[in-house]
Amino acid sequence: MRTIDYFDKMAKTYPDRDVLIAGETRYTYSQMEAMTHKVAGALREAGMENQEPIAVMSPNDGSVLTAMLGCWRAGAIWIPVNTRNALDANIAYLNYVRVAMIFYHSSYAKEAAEIKSQVPTVRHMVCLDKSEGGNASLDAFMETAPSDHFPDIGDPIGNPEELTALIATGGTTGPAKGVRVMNRSWGAMLETICNIMPVDKNTKPVSLATAPLTHAAGPVTMAALAMGATVVVLPAFDADAVMSAIEEHKVTHMFLPPTALYSLLGHPKVRDHDYSSLKYFLLAGSPVSGEKLKQAVDVFGPCMCQSYGQTEFHLVATWLSPEVVAAAAKGEHPERLTSCGQATYSVRVELMDDDGNLLPVGEVGEIVGRGGIVGGGYFELPEASAEAVAHGWHHTGDVGKRDEHGFFYIVDRKKDMIVSGGFNVFSAEVEDAVMELAEVAECAVIGVPHDKWGEQVTAMVVKAKGADVDAEKIIAHAKARIGSVKAPKDVHFIDAIPRTPVGKMDKKKLREPFWGGSGRSVN
Repeated sequence: MRTIDYFDKMAKTYPDRDVLIAGETRYTYSQMEAMTHKVAGALREAGMENQEPIAVMSPNDGSVLTAMLGCWRAGAIWIPVNTRNALDANIAYLNYVRVAMIFYHSSYAKEAAEIKSQVPTVRHMVCLDKSEGGNASLDAFMETAPSDHFPDIGDPIGNPEELTALIATGGTTGPAKGVRVMNRSWGAMLETICNIMPVDKNTKPVSLATAPLTHAAGPVTMAALAMGATVVVLPAFDADAVMSAIEEHKVTHMFLPPTALYSLLGHPKVRDHDYSSLKYFLLAGSPVSGEKLKQAVDVFGPCMCQSYGQTEFHLVATWLSPEVVAAAAKGEHPERLTSCGQATYSVRVELMDDDGNLLPVGEVGEIVGRGGIVGGGYFELPEASAEAVAHGWHHTGDVGKRDEHGFFYIVDRKKDMIVSGGFNVFSAEVEDAVMELAEVAECAVIGVPHDKWGEQVTAMVVKAKGADVDAEKIIAHAKARIGSVKAPKDVHFIDAIPRTPVGKMDKKKLREPFWGGSGRSVN
């Protein structure tokens, strides 16, 4: 099916159920359905054609959901903009995908104007929350629709190869790449989530969206709509607001990165609220501490679960169920608290060596997969796309092992990627920014364990001869170049970067003092 079909199916089933609660704003499924028809009609009236890329740049806001669904009804390609990125990086990405239109929130008006001036393919701008800078508000834009109904543009098999989204990823070899998310792969992801996180017929699903909708919370929220859930949107993660919202709205489904879980667990009032409605507290985005996961079961109950995937291997390649987590927390196979779970129904997951051989139980290799949730490669990057599916399998770049029961454990990364706060940080990009300083002779960037962020971006720096530079200058420069998420949080000055026999940086050796005997190099 097309992405919008999943929403429409529930709109017909539960027309009077609340689909969205965002502050004082409430819409039912039927009201949201009507608005998405207006957005789609206005897009066509503005000259937007099927499969044109349309960006959404906003903090969490109910209007983001309206814009996303309206884009999909019109057959547009959703381009989520990570507002935590440096502006230059977002401009480069939007030029690469040749974005045609931008929905933006007024809190990013300055950035939107700069994008418009530097991305020549942008033809239209709409401000989501109000008329601003000569651009119409979303409400005013919807009024330009020629009718209240947008004609169906689907086909009997749901336009499977049409693009749903181009979602930015990154790599150690260059700028962000656009992952081709197709109707077939997105649909497989939505159906998988609905199958692994069901509720009984007497329970109304309520999903809390507090992580960015323009990041991993976007697909999770769409899966919630596919099961007929009411989505409660918070502007941003705030521990007090999250705890209160769970209790007030009787939330059944919630997704957060492990860093947010750690913030909740450290809150002095975390045990003062009623979490009994929670059926699924999903952790994804980076590995979670086993000890913290055990603590979470004690606080939130037998609802903790975890999935593993990536942008190219949509979100739910493996699944660690609440039942497995709860049992492990009680001492039944406690090692599973550090597992990312078993392969889901829509994929086959294996381990592979560098020669393309699949490995038996107990051996360590790269995690590879095939199946419905694998995306369609990278936008206009045929070589990178081919490399990612060498030997007929999608390559994750993560190294792991598997036990005799099919549970996977991530132990390292083949690529030098750091997952900090649920966001991917690529070491080469950080190194390039630091190396722009004349006072720096060499730089190697690694992830080190951090209680809150999972991993902390850390720069190992060799000063240029006679140079006088401190950590503050390096961090400030990197923030200006690549944004605060990717910039180092700590800098260590060393005499030389260790090298492998072939002259490559030996990052494993650099990481060893920080990771000790933990048995893995991700956190």
